[in-house]
Amino acid sequence: MRKLATIREITDIQPIEGADAIEVASVDGWDVVVKKGDFDVNQHVIYLEIDSWVPHELAPFLTRGENPREYHGVRGERLRTIKLRGQVSQGLILPVDVLQSIPHTNLPGGYVQYGDHEPIRLFDTASDLTEILNIQKWEAPISAQLRGVQKGNFPSDLVPKTDQERIQNCIRDITKRPEQTYEKSLKLDGSSCTILRLAGEIRVCSRNMELVISDDNAENTFVKMALKHQNSIGEGYAMQGELMGPGIQGNRENFKEHKFFVFDIYDMIERKYLDPLCRRMVCESVGLDHTPILDRSAPAPSSVKAAIEDVDSISSINHKIAEGVVYKSNIDGFSFKVISNKFLLKEGN
Repeated sequence: MRKLATIREITDIQPIEGADAIEVASVDGWDVVVKKGDFDVNQHVIYLEIDSWVPHELAPFLTRGENPREYHGVRGERLRTIKLRGQVSQGLILPVDVLQSIPHTNLPGGYVQYGDHEPIRLFDTASDLTEILNIQKWEAPISAQLRGVQKGNFPSDLVPKTDQERIQNCIRDITKRPEQTYEKSLKLDGSSCTILRLAGEIRVCSRNMELVISDDNAENTFVKMALKHQNSIGEGYAMQGELMGPGIQGNRENFKEHKFFVFDIYDMIERKYLDPLCRRMVCESVGLDHTPILDRSAPAPSSVKAAIEDVDSISSINHKIAEGVVYKSNIDGFSFKVISNKFLLKEGN
């Protein structure tokens, strides 16, 4: 599960040119505009990432005096990438004190327990507060042509969900691997699709759900794609990729028909992903489209800033602004993504 709300430490605070009331605070690789004087360098805070659905009670100021909207039964607001006085701001910083209003139990050793959640230490960086604060990951509604008849939840016991960590959260890990090279590929803006074969049966999943493959579901786009490529899926393997085309995410690439671009292959028997070279070779041998590769042996980005400047200059297949790029180690399976700020600001992240 993605950690959308965590304990972090402010590493830097800088003024914003021409702004008297606000400044920019840095938390790991994230820059967040805050009210001047509210926070200090080295202060422990709660950081909420973009894509978070924030309950109204936690941050009522996000609605700016409007009535809060509702998402999955929770009244609140979605955190987006914004620009204030020319400064990109991503996420929200809150003082740790907000936790005092939530019923809790103090435990020995500096631990605190909130309800039935696992005990945490408030000043351990990266302590996960997502469920404690009732934060949800906002996702765009799925269109009717994709929703279909659902069989159940995504089978996470068989295949990991697809969700790369952002570079802002793992830049320290990247710097610990100075000699590694990476496969650098385009991150496409479609809908996550997993097609697998197990015990001879073809199965298909969206990001969160498995769908029924039947005549009643024959017009579902995921099901159509699974049946189209069923002869390319080997026993015990899951092909994970981006489903794209008409009716999906606005079809930014302007495809005339639906396409499936593979970005990962998971071996369900060995419980591991194929390495980049092997994955590309499999796709070529069975005739599956692979996510476009920009560099098969790219060095790691030198910094978050350099990585974002690079991706902001990259175009996609048929669009002048790419959503981002994904780096996958050629050595040990480590991976991360870099999302374009241009994309986030123009496309509404």
